[in-house]
Amino acid sequence: MRGAGFGEFVRRARDAGELVVQPRMGMSDPRRMRAGLLATRAAAATTVGTITLDSYTRVGDWESAELALLEDGSLNGYPIVSHDIATTRRMLAGVQGDGFPIQVRHGSATPSHIVCALMAAGLDASEGGPVSYCLPYGRVPLSESIHNWAQSCELLARLRSVGRDPHLETFGGCMLGQLCPPSQLVAISVLEAMFFHQHGLRSISVSYAQQTNPAQDFEAVYALRRLCGELLADVDWHVVIYAYMGVYPASPEGAQRLLGEAALLAATTGSERLIVKTVAESVRIPTIEENVSALEYAAVTAAQFLPDPDIDALVKADSQIYAEAASLVGAVLNMGTDIGQALQLAFRRGYLDIPYCLHPDNTGRARSYLDTAGRLCWADTGKLPLVDAVVARGARTVTSSELLESLSYVRRKFDSQPIVGSPAEVALEPRGA
Repeated sequence: MRGAGFGEFVRRARDAGELVVQPRMGMSDPRRMRAGLLATRAAAATTVGTITLDSYTRVGDWESAELALLEDGSLNGYPIVSHDIATTRRMLAGVQGDGFPIQVRHGSATPSHIVCALMAAGLDASEGGPVSYCLPYGRVPLSESIHNWAQSCELLARLRSVGRDPHLETFGGCMLGQLCPPSQLVAISVLEAMFFHQHGLRSISVSYAQQTNPAQDFEAVYALRRLCGELLADVDWHVVIYAYMGVYPASPEGAQRLLGEAALLAATTGSERLIVKTVAESVRIPTIEENVSALEYAAVTAAQFLPDPDIDALVKADSQIYAEAASLVGAVLNMGTDIGQALQLAFRRGYLDIPYCLHPDNTGRARSYLDTAGRLCWADTGKLPLVDAVVARGARTVTSSELLESLSYVRRKFDSQPIVGSPAEVALEPRGA
């Protein structure tokens, strides 16, 4: 029985006052993958399922994925292209349905084979983007990724002709996982959503990954919501928060406290979905049980909080992050009506530039640093069109030792602080700029 589409399911949960929580989960064995989905569905939370694909499938190395399956080897995800469609359909039978949509997560700059496989298996939700699944993940030229993603969006959008409402989530709010200032995360997430819409999608989610300073994260999510309201007026969109994607705390207590802050961020900002991490993130791939535990902990934590009563005013506020993100988005949109071509030109000119990203199509002049409060700041804006938006403070040199310390900032912060009470303490911190 086919239930609500992915976007509709999340919308119904929002209307019921429930945060949707979701794991990162992928196993190569269809039996284990099925068990993971069933456990996610049975969790004491409002959940959606995840099928995360393996690294060979991500880069289009079908031969290696198929060889691993023949040798009964274990992969780090589900090889949806290499498993025959009948196998995947059997794995999903009785799992996907009314009240439990499933999303395929993959990390590919060449996703058309993946999209065809998931559609053939009866699935209709995925994620990624022409920028966010290109620059951080390999050396595929940005122009090729943009072409590939345009083709894949149009493939997925064909499902609307048979009465289904496909869903696509941007990964733009998570460039490199850490050390990209929030304004650029917000801008790329919005631009990728507009790209999806231009290529036929109507149900879209925009992402934001928890960063290094809670107050800054609140400001970023409100800026994201404002820009989406301005630029995605005819789209069914929602916000998905990712629990921190950088170097994770090594202690179970620190990992749980960090996830609690992500749940608080999602609940208080009115975000509709949260992708969790577990206490095992720093050392290995989590078990099914650890994923379920993280889902339930996040749900219980989020249920303690309501959206901020002043949320409408906070979304409309002229914050520093909104000013920067709007400048970046506006500069890209001024380059032409074709958003894919505009994105390519923006990176070529340095109008979008990801700090510390080594991809050949990234200009590589922008730099960031953490201030004493853990806020992500621009050390050097390069050619980013932020002259009028960024408070002038001059270029700042970031040393290699400072960069390494910044990469481990969150781990050190949360591993050195025991859990005291609940994440409610964060709610008392100032959220201004």
